[in-house]
Amino acid sequence: MNIVVLISAIAEWNAVKEIFANLEITQSPYGESAKIKINEREIKMYHSGWGKIASAGMMQYVISHDKPDVVINLGTCGGFEGVVNQGDVVMVEKTFIYDIVELMGDLNIIEYYASTLDLSWLTEPHPFPTRRGLIASADSDLPPNKIAYLKSQGAIAGDWESGALAWVANKNNARLLILRGVSDLVNENEGEAYDDLALFESRAKDVMKKLFDQLPKWIDAIKL
Repeated sequence: MNIVVLISAIAEWNAVKEIFANLEITQSPYGESAKIKINEREIKMYHSGWGKIASAGMMQYVISHDKPDVVINLGTCGGFEGVVNQGDVVMVEKTFIYDIVELMGDLNIIEYYASTLDLSWLTEPHPFPTRRGLIASADSDLPPNKIAYLKSQGAIAGDWESGALAWVANKNNARLLILRGVSDLVNENEGEAYDDLALFESRAKDVMKKLFDQLPKWIDAIKL
């Protein structure tokens, strides 16, 4: 079984390089890559970079170049205060992109780029508890004035990449598992990590360690 792991943000990738000492780093068209062994299986990891453009490009590159059976994206997300807790792991079932502005017609662009992930290939019960749900993506940290709207759409958290990753994966009929740890909380007035990059970087290290500690059992849960 060929599994590829994608890591998005720089802080997340730096955390990975701390977790796995002496990684042999190589280069891909989009950033660094490396190989690790999990469950006696060689796993290729890519640092895809942050945002929709890098995520879409890397997803298509990995699907075309590596032809994986499963792609796993591990990373952080901002959770909505009162809906999720810091430290929760979100298993992404649906995504939508909320920063597209269309002023010339009545096209439903948000619906066009919305995606639902088929996770029926994971054995249940899942090996670890998660908050399964909808994540909202944009090339932006979560604006507090958008939180009420995003909650009304059913979102429980937000990030920069899941929407693009899911959309490209679905276009290729590829299996994708997105697990995002809630690194920080945002409410209608403020975000706890805004103006505090050190807090986010510290939380990102905790999230990535937790996700990689859990990864072997998630891989065991894959049924093809």
